[in-house]
Amino acid sequence: MNKKLHLVSLGCTKNLVDSEVMLGRLKDYEITDDNTEADVIIVNTCGFIDAAKEESINTVLSLHDERKENSILVMSGCLSERYKEELQADMPEIDIFTGVGDYEKIDELIASKQSTFSPEVYLATETSGRVITGSNYHAYIKIAEGCNQACSFCAIPSFKGKLHSRSLSSIVKEVENLVAQGFYDFSFISQDSSSYGRDMELKDGLIELIKKVEAIEGVQSARILYLYPSTTTFALVDAIADSEIFQTYYDMPIQHIDDAMLKTMKRGFGEQKTIELLEYMKSKPGAFLRTSVIAGHPGESEESFQRLCDFMETFEFDRFNTFHYSNEETTAAYAMEQVDEETIDQRAQLLGEIAETSTLKSLEKMVGQTVTLAIDGESDEHEYLLSARPLIWAVDIDGEILINDTSDLPVEYGKRYEAKVTELVGSQLLATLIKAL
Repeated sequence: MNKKLHLVSLGCTKNLVDSEVMLGRLKDYEITDDNTEADVIIVNTCGFIDAAKEESINTVLSLHDERKENSILVMSGCLSERYKEELQADMPEIDIFTGVGDYEKIDELIASKQSTFSPEVYLATETSGRVITGSNYHAYIKIAEGCNQACSFCAIPSFKGKLHSRSLSSIVKEVENLVAQGFYDFSFISQDSSSYGRDMELKDGLIELIKKVEAIEGVQSARILYLYPSTTTFALVDAIADSEIFQTYYDMPIQHIDDAMLKTMKRGFGEQKTIELLEYMKSKPGAFLRTSVIAGHPGESEESFQRLCDFMETFEFDRFNTFHYSNEETTAAYAMEQVDEETIDQRAQLLGEIAETSTLKSLEKMVGQTVTLAIDGESDEHEYLLSARPLIWAVDIDGEILINDTSDLPVEYGKRYEAKVTELVGSQLLATLIKAL
């Protein structure tokens, strides 16, 4: 009888790739959703902000309370790496600690029941043997680890290190391998994707990557996540818009728009250049723009916050996330005079309301349009509705469209269809299938 494995991946999509590498190393285990029957439990943690750290700790302790006797509990990932000494001293519940460097050795660590922290950050390659989860047609491709930026609020470089890009040939081989397995839709990710290749002296690394991926037969759709303002060029915006494979999808966290705040945040770009870049993206036909902002960063006055609100209201992003400022050790903002929690909460709520309105406006514009989408399965809303995703949208974060009329077409999960968006009910789009692609 196979031993059973329960794996929890917390935080961002970049963590998911590393979790899939661990699944590949533990193929002999039977995957179970029931943590109480698992022989091995792995929690791949996130250590980016306070909320993520709290979720990671609570998840680990909850799983420990429910696990069966003689099972092995593993804590891996960013939180484990960032606070390795403190966690090993304070959490005897954990059997194995490992950080961000040993995902490919997880089978060895479990066999020897030893903790280890390699000095190098792990970066998946075409030989990693990942087991793709959650989709039979979409996969994330990690193109780099680490970051060369010095944002005042971000601790990632302190435990992920400087930018370390994968070779173009490695990325191409992984995509080719996945296409051979039936995958056709890809999201390219890293901490700062627009800096890809700079450590390898590639001047326009991401443009080169786009060209290489376009040449791979079988790739039908792709998008790039996590651009950075000061490393995103107008030429890159053009390359994405002009591509027949890459969606005209721009995901660029701006964090703020007020000049003084951008300087305090050490973002590299000021208000004028950021807006010029955003306007250029928005000018591209069919463009979809996503961003994120931070509420309550030290130094954010009422005036600078109002400037941010006014901009977010008038620009009308298709989607944007708001993060409560989290005061992180090792960051430049840690020692600054802090905004009180109540004010942060109020500001985040106001931005959240603007985001809801902005999203609704974006959805309303889609009514009557014909879109290419993939059907993911039955909807959680109702057994007679199908959940689908327009291929221009990113997986899990931009939402779903519900198919309420299949036009009697044979339905195959993971397959591409052309569909007409018929109406917006509340915040939910409905569509009718036109034809299979």
